[in-house]
Amino acid sequence: MPAEWEPHEGTWLAWPKDPVTWPDRVPQVEQLYLQMIEALTWGEKVFLLSDSPDRPELAEGQRERVTVYPISTVDAWIRDYGPNFIVREVNGKREVAYNHWIFNAWGGKYSELMEDTCVPQRLKSHLKLPVFEPKIVLEGGSIEVNGQGVCLTTRQCLLNKNRNPRLSQETIENYLMNFLGVERVVWLNEGLEGDDTDGHIDDMARFVGPKTVICALEENRADKNHKILKENFGLLEKAGFEVIPLPMPPAIDGRGTRLPASYANFYIGNAVVLVPTFAHKNDDKVLSLLQSFFPSRKMVGLDCRDLIWGMGAIHCVTQQMPQL
Repeated sequence: MPAEWEPHEGTWLAWPKDPVTWPDRVPQVEQLYLQMIEALTWGEKVFLLSDSPDRPELAEGQRERVTVYPISTVDAWIRDYGPNFIVREVNGKREVAYNHWIFNAWGGKYSELMEDTCVPQRLKSHLKLPVFEPKIVLEGGSIEVNGQGVCLTTRQCLLNKNRNPRLSQETIENYLMNFLGVERVVWLNEGLEGDDTDGHIDDMARFVGPKTVICALEENRADKNHKILKENFGLLEKAGFEVIPLPMPPAIDGRGTRLPASYANFYIGNAVVLVPTFAHKNDDKVLSLLQSFFPSRKMVGLDCRDLIWGMGAIHCVTQQMPQL
C-alpha cells in the first residue's frame, strides 16, 4: 500500500445523504463535498459513488474530471468500507489491485450500515482490477502506512473483541504484512474520547514522511484526551520516528456525546491537502505546520463543524487510488 502522498490516479468519494448521520446538516455537508471536489480536481480525478442521478450538481469545469458511478451506498464513509488500493508487481510489471476487507459497521454498532461492506464487490465490474479478500474485519481508517514497510494501528481497534475476537495480535500482524505489503506493525493504544470507531489511527497519528509522524497532543491536562495522546506520542518516539506534535481543536459536543474532532483527519491529494478546521485559533497553526511538510501542495482548510456530527471528518470520507 503506497503512502498517501504518492501520486494518485484519483480520489474516491461517496455522496452524502443520510439525515441520521447528519441531522439537519445534509445540505451543509453536500456543500462541503462540492468544495472538496473542486479542490481535488486541480490535481487528480474524482471517482464518486452516487445512487441519485441528480446528485451532485457539478460545476461545468469539474464534469470532465469527475466520474460518477451509479452505485448505492448506505453512508459516506468510503475510507472504512471501500476498496483499499494497493500496488503489486507481477512478472516485472506493476499493477493496481485492491483489498476487500469485511466492514461490520465499527464493531456492529450500526446494523443498518453493514450493507456497505458490499461496495467493493459492486465496484468489481467497473474497476476490472485484481481483488484480494482477506476475510477479516478491518476499516481503512484503522491503518496508516508510510509506503516503505511500516503500518501504524491501535490495539483498541484491531484487537477489539467486536472485530476479530478469535485472532491474536500476531495473526492480525501477519494479515497486515501479507495484504498491505508491510514488514513492521507499530501498535498504539487507545483512540480519542468520543470516537465510535474504537480508536482509528487517522484521528491521532499520520505519516508526513517515511520516518516522520504527526501526532495529536492535547495541552489541557483536565481533558480526557491528554493522557491518551501523550502515551501514544511516547510510543511513536520509542518506535524510532521523528514525532511532531499536532494541536487539538476544542472539545465539540453533539448527539449527546463528545464528537471526535481532530486536525489529524486531513487528506493528502496530488495538488492539495484538505485540512479539517473548526473555527478555532489552532486552525491557522495546523495549516502552517502541514504546509511545512508539503510545500508544493496547497493547503485547503475546510470547516468541518457540520461534517464532524457524523463522527468523522475529511480522511474518513476519502480514499486514494494510486497511479502507476
